[in-house]
Amino acid sequence: MCGIVGYVGIGKVGSVLFDSVKKLEYRGYDSVGIATLSEGKIELRKDNGKIDDVDKKIHLGDVKGNLGIAHVRWATHGRPNKINSHPHTNNDDTIAIVHNGIIENYEELKTNLISKGYIFKSETDSEVIAHLLEKFINDGFDFQDSMIEMVKSLDGSYAIGAIYNNNPDEVLAIKNESPLVVGLSEDGNFIASDVPAFLKHTKKVIFPQDKELIILKKDKVIVKDLNGKILDKNIQTIEWNEKMAQKEGYNHFMLKEINQQPNVVVNTLKAKKDIENIVSNLNDINKIYFVACGTSYHAALTGKYLLEVFTNIKTDVIYSSEFKYFTNTLDENTLTIFVSQSGETADTLSAIKMSKVSRTLAIVNILGSSITREADNVIYTKAGPEIGVAATKTYLSQLVSIYLLVTYLSKNKNNKFYHEMISQIEKVPRYINDLLSDEDKIKEIAHKYKDTKEFFFLGRGFIYPTALEGALKLKEITYIHAEGYPSGELKHGPLALIDENVAVVVLAPNENSKSISNLDSYKDTINNMEEVKSRAAKIILLTSHENGKYNNVDDLFTMDNQVDELISPIVYVVPLQLLSYYISIYKGLDPDKPRNLAKCVTVK
Repeated sequence: MCGIVGYVGIGKVGSVLFDSVKKLEYRGYDSVGIATLSEGKIELRKDNGKIDDVDKKIHLGDVKGNLGIAHVRWATHGRPNKINSHPHTNNDDTIAIVHNGIIENYEELKTNLISKGYIFKSETDSEVIAHLLEKFINDGFDFQDSMIEMVKSLDGSYAIGAIYNNNPDEVLAIKNESPLVVGLSEDGNFIASDVPAFLKHTKKVIFPQDKELIILKKDKVIVKDLNGKILDKNIQTIEWNEKMAQKEGYNHFMLKEINQQPNVVVNTLKAKKDIENIVSNLNDINKIYFVACGTSYHAALTGKYLLEVFTNIKTDVIYSSEFKYFTNTLDENTLTIFVSQSGETADTLSAIKMSKVSRTLAIVNILGSSITREADNVIYTKAGPEIGVAATKTYLSQLVSIYLLVTYLSKNKNNKFYHEMISQIEKVPRYINDLLSDEDKIKEIAHKYKDTKEFFFLGRGFIYPTALEGALKLKEITYIHAEGYPSGELKHGPLALIDENVAVVVLAPNENSKSISNLDSYKDTINNMEEVKSRAAKIILLTSHENGKYNNVDDLFTMDNQVDELISPIVYVVPLQLLSYYISIYKGLDPDKPRNLAKCVTVK
C-alpha cells in the first residue's frame, strides 16, 4: 500500500521525484524519502510524517543527481519513524532500495544475513532487500544479475526500485503481485506504483508482468525475464491527463470526485456495447459469485439483489479474504465477478487465481492492472483517477457497471426491465446534479451532527447495501462509530443500543418501481423508523417519496420523486458521501488522508 517512484532523466531529478511521490501520497503518508545518485555517491533524505511536513524540515526536492528513487509509506513492518522510512540502504550506503509489499520470509533471510555479518538498522522487512543485493554483488554478480538472484530468494509480494553507485546510469525495478507501471517520456523514464505519479510528463506506459526485470535508463527502457532474455513489451497510451489528478479548485480530492459523478455515470454508460458482448457468451451461467472488499463489496451486494430479483440466477457475495473457503463449489457454469477499484487489491488478486475452473469477469478502473490480466473478461468503469482514499466516484461507476450487467443478463427474461433500466440509468446524472445543487442542506445536517458519537444507517432491499456504504464512509473519514443494518433487523438485537445520543440515517426511496420488481420497501422502512424514534433517537430521513408525512423526523433530505427504489442505490449514496465529507471537515479532519488507511490495499 506504499507508493514508489524511480526516475532517470534530465533536469532536476530531486524535484521530479518529489513531485511524483507527492502524487502518490494517497497510497500512504506515514513517512517519505528520496535517494539519488550524484557523483558516485547516494544522497538520502527521509523522515516520518506527511510529505509537506517532512519537506519543510529537510527539503526533499533539493537532492542532486541524475537518477533516483522515492517512497511514501503506509507502515506494515515497523513503526512509522525515520529509521523505518524508505529508502533503505546497505551497510556502506552504496545501494538504496524502495519497496511496496510484504516479504513473507524476511525473518529467515534476516537471520541468515546477520550471521554473515550484515548489520540491520530498521524493524522493516524491506531492509533485507538492500543487504541481499549487496551479498550477491559481493558474490561476483553484476547489479542486474544480483536483482535476478535476489528475487529468487524472496517469498511474498513486492514492487522494488533500486540504485547502485557503480551503475550511475540506471534504476532497476521488479514486481511480484504488487502494482508497478513504467512511464516513457522524451526527457527520461519512470517506474511508479500508479500512473498519476508521472502523468505530468507522459501518458505512454508499459505494464510489466510479475518477475520481469526493468532496466530504466535516460533514453530507453529494457525489460528482461529472469533468464536474461530481452522482452518486447507493448507500449500503451493512458486516456487520463495531469489535470484529472489535480484538485482543480476544490479543497479536497474527495469533494472534487463527488462532484465528478454525473460525468462518471455518462462515461460508464459508454461501456454498454462492451458489456452486451460479454453477456452474449454467458447464456449457460447458472450461478454467480461476486468477490470484493470494502466499498467494492457493497457495490457487489447491490448486484446480488438485482441479479436474484431480475434474472433468477443464484448469486452470492464473498469477501475476497474469505474466498478460499468457497472454491469447492466453482464449476464451468459459474461466473465469478471480481470487483476492485485498483485492480491490484491483494486479497482479490489472490482470489481470482483460485477460480480458474469458473468463468471470470473483472470490474476494474485501472487499465492494465494485475486483476485485468487474470480475468477472462473485463469491464472498465472509466471513472478516471481517484485520489481520495475514501472511494466515491469509483463506487458509483462500479454500481452503474453492475446495473448494466444485470440489465443485459435479464434482457431475454424480462424485456420490460431492460428498457426501464436503461431509461432510468440515463436519468441518473440529472438526479445527482440536482442533489449537488442542494449541498447546503447536507452541510447544515453535517454541522448539527458533527459531535454525535454513534450512527446507524437503515435501509431495505436494494438500498440496504447503500446503508452499509454510508456507514463505512462515515467511519473512514470521521472516525465516528457507525453501523449499517437492514431496517427490519434492528429490533433483533441492535435496538438495545438506541437512545437519545444516537443518530439514525433512514433511507426510504419511492416505490414507483413496483410495477417492475413487485417490491415495496417504503412502508416497512417507515414503520421501522417509527420504532427507532420511539426510543428517542435522532432521525435523519432521506427519501424521494412525495406524499409522506414526517412529523417525527428531526432532519429531512428529499430527492426527485422519480428516483424510485430500483435506481436508488446509485443516487442515494451521493448525499451520504457529502454527509461524511462535511462532518469530517467540521471536525477539523482531512478527508483525503484518513488515519491508518491507504488507497490501494496491496497486502493481505
